[in-house]
Order: sequence, then structure tokens, then C-alpha cells
Amino acid sequence: MTTLDLTADAVTLTRQLVDLESVSKDEQAIADAVEAALRALPHLTVTRRGHTVVARTDLGRDERVVIAGHLDTVPVNDNLPSRLDEEAGILHGLGTCDMKGGDAVILRLAATVPEPVRDVTFILYEGEEIEAEFNGLRHLAESDPELMAADFAILMEPSNAVVEAGCQGTLRVEVRTTGERAHSARSWRGVNAIHGAAEVLARLNSYEARQPVIDGLEYHEGLNAVFIRGGVAGNVLPDECVVEVNFRFAPDRSEAEAEAFVREFFAGYDVRLTDTAPGALPGLDRPAARAFVEAVGGEVNPKFGWTDVARFTALGIPAVNYGPGDPMFAHKQDEHVPVEHVERCEARLRAWLEGR
Repeated sequence: MTTLDLTADAVTLTRQLVDLESVSKDEQAIADAVEAALRALPHLTVTRRGHTVVARTDLGRDERVVIAGHLDTVPVNDNLPSRLDEEAGILHGLGTCDMKGGDAVILRLAATVPEPVRDVTFILYEGEEIEAEFNGLRHLAESDPELMAADFAILMEPSNAVVEAGCQGTLRVEVRTTGERAHSARSWRGVNAIHGAAEVLARLNSYEARQPVIDGLEYHEGLNAVFIRGGVAGNVLPDECVVEVNFRFAPDRSEAEAEAFVREFFAGYDVRLTDTAPGALPGLDRPAARAFVEAVGGEVNPKFGWTDVARFTALGIPAVNYGPGDPMFAHKQDEHVPVEHVERCEARLRAWLEGR
């Protein structure tokens, strides 16, 4: 089993985590290593559920905070092992940005802040990068909700080392067109379902994104085709075509409102909902959120992508995103994280947890 060295600096620890491949549904090795490292720390109580590891302080403090990060990555894209460009101060490799730099900070804090001024629950979990049914936080909320209880939560998703508040919701639908099969040499005897999808794509091309301002932050919705499939054989007109569409909606819409918008947008077509997750309002009016923002520099941006802050919001726990890395490089082949981001996040969180 791979051993993680929690006495190493956060950048070195990030490299250890990155070089331990953990594509979604294959997190056992990294979860084993994380669990073993945390169980060696006497000031923490450690619980494991599946490939999700929870470590808690129990000091009787007046406040408890959750600091969480997911262990899985998207598939490898010729971007392992990690590579450190010392001159540029950049660490390259799958997961450096999304989000093993954040995970390394979590592990360093867990190991080196044994008596924080607020109790801390550290959660490192599986299955964030794929369908919601596999999400480790979702499973934990269902099996052990008491382990997620807190006054405030921080998701260490990449946010350029500044606070990103709230998150947009996401849903996916299949928009289906139908036709009639025929030999392509006698195409007039059938109806081509792929051709019939042209209007679906035309509507998407004409879509104008809504950009609401919430708590002073401007969000930006998006409606996009992400897959298209159809076809039977090289000489047959297809009788079905499916366009898969992803809608990223601002957190002032509910899931039901977002679904209603998409169904109206594709009126006249067969629309089937396949996946949905709610957004999360910024919640910057909550005292715990305001105090944290002030402690880490005061800068706040909106979160455009969906993150698990929504799961904490659903439990009534204010939450923000705060982690190293530019989210624009998440999931890209040239994924990387600035060393300075990792070091800054660790230093500011350490000062906040130690009450400095």
C-alpha cells in the first residue's frame, strides 16, 4: 500500500496524491492511503464509509467547521505522473488543480493543527466527478448525517485561492427526434431523425444566457449540447437521434424551475430528464461565512460550476468554495496548480484554525 508522508510540505504531498491514480470508481488505493495516514494521528477520530474518509477533532469548541475535498479525478489524459516546474512555480499533472492540491492542504492541516480554536471535521470523499448516485458526500448524508453536521463548511474546490460563493445548479436532458428507417439509396421513402435534430441545435445556437446578480455576484447560465447520437448503419436512414443537453442554472432557480425552463425551450420535442442537482445561494449574509471571507482576504467571486456546497446548503449549513488552482484548467490535459496557491491556502486556513 502507498504511504502518504504528512510531515512533507503541501506541494510534495500534492505530488504524492497526484501520482496515486484515482479515476472515479477506482479510489480504493488513495482512500486506503488517506485512512492509514489519518488513523496514525491520535488527536483525530477517523471513520470510513466506502472510499470516503472522515476525521474529526472533538475538543468541545463552540463552533465546528467541515473542510472537504474529493479524492477522484477525471480519466487520465497523458498527464501522469506529476511534474514540478520549479522555475515557473507550477505543478503539472492530473488532479493537481481538481483537486489534490486542496486535498493536500486538508491533510496537512489535519496533521499539524491538533488543537484548533474551532472543532474541525475533515472529509475526503469519493465519486464527485461522475453521476450524483456515486457521490461520497451524498452517501454520507444518507448514512451518517451527524458526520456532516457543522456551523460552516469549506469545499476546497479550485477557486484561484480566493473565496467562490454558492454554485450553479446542473441538469441534463435527452432531447429526442424520431423518423422512419429507409435504405439510403431510397431516402425519400423514410424520414431522417438526425436531420430532424437540426432545429434542436438551431435553438441552442440562438440561446441567450441569463446573467442574474445575486448578493452582488453575477452568475452566468449556460445551455449546451454535450453529446449527440444516432444512426443504424452506413446505408440506413436513422429513425432516432438523441441530443444530450446540459443546463447550468443560476442558484436563484430551483431544480423544478430549471427543468420547466428547459422543457419550454424545447417545446414540441420529447425531453427526458436524466440527472439534476440544485445550486446553492451565496449565503454571504451568514455570520460564519462573513467571518471566513474576512479572514482569508475579503475577495469573493461567484462559482459557475456545480460543487458540493449545494449538499451542505441543503442541510442548512452555509458553505463556500476555497482552494488552490484556476478552475479553467480543471479536466484539461495541461492541468496544473501554482505552488503559491497551495502555500497561500494552507497558510490562511492554518491561521484561521489557530485563531491568529
